[in-house]
Amino acid sequence: MTRNLQERVTDALSRIRNNRVGTNVLEAEMIRDIATTTDGKVRLSLFLTPDDDATVVREVRQTLQQVPGVTDVRVDVKDASQVSKQPAQVGAVAAPSGAATAPSASMAPPSPKSAASRTLPVMGQETQSQRAAVPAPTPIAYPHLGKVIAISSGKGGVGKSTVASNLAIALVKQGARVGLMDADIYGPNIPRMMGVNAPPPVENEKIIPLQAHGVKIMSLGFMIERDQPAIWRGPIIMKIITQFLRDVQWGELDYFLVDMPPGTGDAQLSLVQATMVHGAIIVTTPQEVASGDALRGAKMFQRVAVPVLGVVENMSYFICPHCSTKHRIFGSGGGKRLADELDVPLLGEIPFFGGVLEGGDRGEPIVVSEPQTPAAEALFELAAQLKGLL
Repeated sequence: MTRNLQERVTDALSRIRNNRVGTNVLEAEMIRDIATTTDGKVRLSLFLTPDDDATVVREVRQTLQQVPGVTDVRVDVKDASQVSKQPAQVGAVAAPSGAATAPSASMAPPSPKSAASRTLPVMGQETQSQRAAVPAPTPIAYPHLGKVIAISSGKGGVGKSTVASNLAIALVKQGARVGLMDADIYGPNIPRMMGVNAPPPVENEKIIPLQAHGVKIMSLGFMIERDQPAIWRGPIIMKIITQFLRDVQWGELDYFLVDMPPGTGDAQLSLVQATMVHGAIIVTTPQEVASGDALRGAKMFQRVAVPVLGVVENMSYFICPHCSTKHRIFGSGGGKRLADELDVPLLGEIPFFGGVLEGGDRGEPIVVSEPQTPAAEALFELAAQLKGLL
């Protein structure tokens, strides 16, 4: 039975075509380290180059899920430029039901010597050949997307995705057509917060975005396993962001919000190189350590000629349910000081409220679940201010 399952898996993979090289994914050596168990679990590695279509990840997973005898599929996506070419390996493991998928021999840990040879480089210490200049791509305007707004932060945990999802819905409730792109490839939380998570359909070679609460949504979280880490470098990140801009059927929008990952890395640079960004909103919390990190994020956008529209201070204060007194439990003034230093407006102070967290976890943002609360009212005011700025 195990042998038959291997044959069915490889036969299914041989029917998936890589249009870039004109052959199937097996012959293109995109698939390696295939492992199976006797209870039908399949695990493999899929290697992508910047020129490959990222939707092949979904196609491989969906194809294998239809193979008779397959009970579970895990696709580990990796950067092809980081691995030397070697033939695909298929390993059959006689594991008991429920046991973890065992890898093939090619997945064995590297020897100390090979591990040392893959030491990560330090910026500025590359060889001259590695520093070969690559011209930055010219940003492309996508007029049908409307105003492209990056929602960014200097550090994680400040509520950037919460602000992005609630702001998108608030704009819809105020009559706008809104798209929300989850560019946080390292921690795509928008699917959970918006309450939608399924493989997006494809029609006429265009990806159809999913919709929730009137917002059109695209996220890498729709295409990879929930527990799969995105261990990707710049070229793959650029490919994904470009594809989400170019190959998704967004329709005509008024606002296109982009939920960025924390920091000032590849995703931020990829976005501003891929399209014309009309402005950035910087999300922070009152603490000095958070606003200090947010300052670096804001300066990055200014350096690449993207205007910072303003600052949003999240978790600004807690309103006592008994006496209605504001308690600034995370400090005070960080957002205002940051806005003053950047010479931009403080667009809003969002209070700390348990309903915001609970609503995000169950896919009902606060502007939907409890629109009369102070937190929701502050987010509606943020949407109104954004419309006024643009």
